[in-house]
Amino acid sequence: MNGFYGRVLVADATHRTCRIEELPEEVARGMWGGKGLGVWLLKRYGLVGVDPLAPENPLILLAGPVAGTPIPGSCRHALVTKSPQTGFFSESYSGGKLAEKIAKAGVDAVVLLGRADDPVVLEVGDGQGRFHDAPDLWGQDTFAAEAALVERFGGSGRAGACVIGPAGENGVVLSIVANDKWRCAGRTGAGAVMGSKRVKGVVFHGSASRPLADPDGVRAFARRTVAERRGSPAAQTYRNYGTPNMVALLNTVGAFPNRYWHRGRSGRVDEISAEALLTRCEVKPKACARCFMACGKLTRVTSGPYEGLVIEGPEYETIYAFGGLCEIAPIEAVAHLNDVCDRLGLDTISAGNLVAFAMEASERGAVDETVAFGDLEAAERLLGQIARREGLGEVLARGIAAAAQQWGLEDVAIHVKGLEPAGYDPRVLPGMGLAYATSDRGACHLRTTFYKAELSGQIPPEQVEGKAALLMDYEDRLALMDALILCRFYRDFYGWDELVEIARGTLGVEGGPDELRATARRIADAVRRFNMNEGLTADDDRLPARFFDEPLPETGAVLRRDDFERMRREYYALRGWDPAGRPGPGND
Repeated sequence: MNGFYGRVLVADATHRTCRIEELPEEVARGMWGGKGLGVWLLKRYGLVGVDPLAPENPLILLAGPVAGTPIPGSCRHALVTKSPQTGFFSESYSGGKLAEKIAKAGVDAVVLLGRADDPVVLEVGDGQGRFHDAPDLWGQDTFAAEAALVERFGGSGRAGACVIGPAGENGVVLSIVANDKWRCAGRTGAGAVMGSKRVKGVVFHGSASRPLADPDGVRAFARRTVAERRGSPAAQTYRNYGTPNMVALLNTVGAFPNRYWHRGRSGRVDEISAEALLTRCEVKPKACARCFMACGKLTRVTSGPYEGLVIEGPEYETIYAFGGLCEIAPIEAVAHLNDVCDRLGLDTISAGNLVAFAMEASERGAVDETVAFGDLEAAERLLGQIARREGLGEVLARGIAAAAQQWGLEDVAIHVKGLEPAGYDPRVLPGMGLAYATSDRGACHLRTTFYKAELSGQIPPEQVEGKAALLMDYEDRLALMDALILCRFYRDFYGWDELVEIARGTLGVEGGPDELRATARRIADAVRRFNMNEGLTADDDRLPARFFDEPLPETGAVLRRDDFERMRREYYALRGWDPAGRPGPGND
């Protein structure tokens, strides 16, 4: 079976047992890996209607068919589960180096079930699994826990691990699963699911390798891609500036969310931009394995109260969430909050949104505690309260939808399906509004990255005609990248023809772009059916009223309801879904 071992490890934390089950070849061929295999396993081992934090909800860890190959952008892994933030499909991806270790462990996926009586870790290697006691790791932050776990199983040369922090242990719904110190599967709350199982981490090692359809072709493709793309303007921009390069661009066009989505520009952008990061701090490019772009920024703060702090980041989304929504500056302060979130195990996008929401709630008198916009100390205090589930943090730890309901601010909270948007205001970028609304995991930017099309001029932001079709083309291509588990930033280099070549070399898939599109749509329909079984309706594919009713003060931009509804109708029709957003029956 090209690209697969044909083996799934099912690990039961309740009974501390592990067993190997066969992966049917027709599933591997029909759904590929990553997102496709993840949703198939979620349906196979999960129960409809189960609470996301119940022992019966599976947590699935996967490395894709390209992991362990020399293909650039291939060192990524996925976590799939039912989200405690949304109640729907959860997928999250992470880079670093861990995928190389997962790929050598001898299984295609780990399905984690049950709940241990006491803290444990799961060891996966040489096609087998084993639970170990880990009471000494419980309570440790992500950095300490990962370092101790890797050392316990032979050091970084032999083993790699992913872990949760205190937030995951406490069931905070925005908690992450971290690896390689600064990398994480960040969105949709997989850390809370792992914590609910009393599993502190999973460690991988081994020397296995999956068969490839055309190993020589894969190596040739990798060499050609590096030779042709390494010096490209896109690669140079990522290497030189990283994702913080987006701060000034989004601010210029008025789509940089500020003061909890009331404004589209920051008056302190010069203190939180990529230029500020590079001039105020010591910054070096840092790459994941199998990557020539090095978009990561290894940052050392060189002065001020946080002098000596070293982090990888902050990324654009962290800057938007704390520097934009919370109005916190300068960049060193954002880096400090980034470090706090990393150690506690909190998703910075959701964390920044929740802190800013608390700031708005405080300003409106909906909560007794004073949490002012721009107050760094209050933001840091609130992050600790969220992770420990204390005070206001106990409310926010349950997620934006629950907090909005408790505080009577449902019309104020900005989210889709319980997940907060990333840093692209749909009043200026309407295609991102469609992306947020229809994304299967909530208000997500990565399922389409459609800001790229609107900002680059591929399609004008104000144009409605043809937007749904172009967005679906983006989404289908990126769904295949998530099935292979390729870095999202390689979307600039891997068009349909390149994906055809990758699929042929790794999986032995024959056919052109049309055949690949059919696979992508099969995966999209399978996820949609999963969500609809969990209660999703077309009413959930909606945006907050603010985007329609409150123009941005700097530009007057607002999203027209008629335009949004037209795009959504066209999107449903193009997907072959009925007007209620229901796909046809499938055998997934």
